[in-house]
Amino acid sequence: MSRVVSAVWSPHPADVVGLPRRHRQPCRYDAFIPDALVGQEVVLPADVIADVSDAERAVQRLNSSDLPYRGYEAVARLLLRAEAVASSRIEGLEIGGRRLARADAARAADGSSSDEGAAEVLGNIDAMRAAVDDVARRSRVGVDGICDIHRALLAGTRDASWAGQVRDRQNWIGGSSYNPCRADFVPPPPGEVGALLDDLAEYLESDWHSPLVQAAIAHAQFETIHPFADGNGRTGRALIHVVLTRRALSPRHVPPISLVLVTRSQDYVAGLTSYRAAPEDPSGLAEWVAVFAAATTEACERVAGLTAGLAELAQRWREKVGTVRAGSTVAQLLDEVLPQTPVLTVAQLVKLTGRSNQAVNEAVDRLHAAGVLKQTTAGRRNRAFEVDGLIDLITGFERSLASPAGDTAVEPPARPVPRRVGR
Repeated sequence: MSRVVSAVWSPHPADVVGLPRRHRQPCRYDAFIPDALVGQEVVLPADVIADVSDAERAVQRLNSSDLPYRGYEAVARLLLRAEAVASSRIEGLEIGGRRLARADAARAADGSSSDEGAAEVLGNIDAMRAAVDDVARRSRVGVDGICDIHRALLAGTRDASWAGQVRDRQNWIGGSSYNPCRADFVPPPPGEVGALLDDLAEYLESDWHSPLVQAAIAHAQFETIHPFADGNGRTGRALIHVVLTRRALSPRHVPPISLVLVTRSQDYVAGLTSYRAAPEDPSGLAEWVAVFAAATTEACERVAGLTAGLAELAQRWREKVGTVRAGSTVAQLLDEVLPQTPVLTVAQLVKLTGRSNQAVNEAVDRLHAAGVLKQTTAGRRNRAFEVDGLIDLITGFERSLASPAGDTAVEPPARPVPRRVGR
């Protein structure tokens, strides 16, 4: 059974240097230890079961062949990008869409970027992709897999030295930054974390519950354990991707569920609080699963708008270019490459398409002349091309995810949001 343990906070000597005296004094706090997941019975009321079914059907439709735009790789890449960029902004990194796209193109051209802030966000994108492509497809996730997600997310940051290492100190959420005594929530003591992570890893291998219910429970349990000193939010968001990909509910792309949850932060926090009240309060788990299912359905609706926008943009490109021969380099760029690459170089296109330099240059010249590509720069010396309208579409989508109404013009963003595109 879950339980609360009381403890006395005695700060580590290295942590009190320069602190006011009142923050150096020992104080008492309560830490929460959740119940184990393995063997736990989950009983949901009929209305929540219906909500879960609706949400899972929405995810299945999102991954089906009847999308208005069928560039699955493009949609998957853009969704991962939105999750990673938003996660970076939640963590305090503010990078505009055009700046990020140019840094990405520069990195693709010569393997590096002079823009350190953009490079850190790009690292988040790489890490999110690694979580889905690597950990989600392992035969077993295990505690090592969870730590690998965390390690990938913190690689290249100032915290990389302890990335992937389970915490050996007490942490907390909210309240004072000096001690846990007035915290909003105190996770389990470090001595309890190892067994809880083992249990969570075992639960990830099960199919006792439907994919969406498993993702909801795994995410809430991870956030409750809070096993790392920092970076738990990013890792917990990636874990949703891992579960839904492994359970084959989202074989092509996962809707940005976590971003809807973060946008609706009051519902999110209330849902996690209800989850932690179970099993003492049987309705607590149901309330959390209902919140998660509603966020999933809303995320799928938002992605439907993105795919429709991509379809309209692709049609606009085709109209600008005119007749295109099937199988040509121009057709390949229009259908496969441009929808997922806001800023690109010729060298990058040669690598992505497998075509010759001459074929790619000729295709780029035609698309540039038609106004589908606009010349710009990536880094200091790399000649690059920006895809017409794509950065605007991506930025609009990311902004919509930050508004509870789905439109920042109707309701202000509830969290850090990308600025409107400006040149």
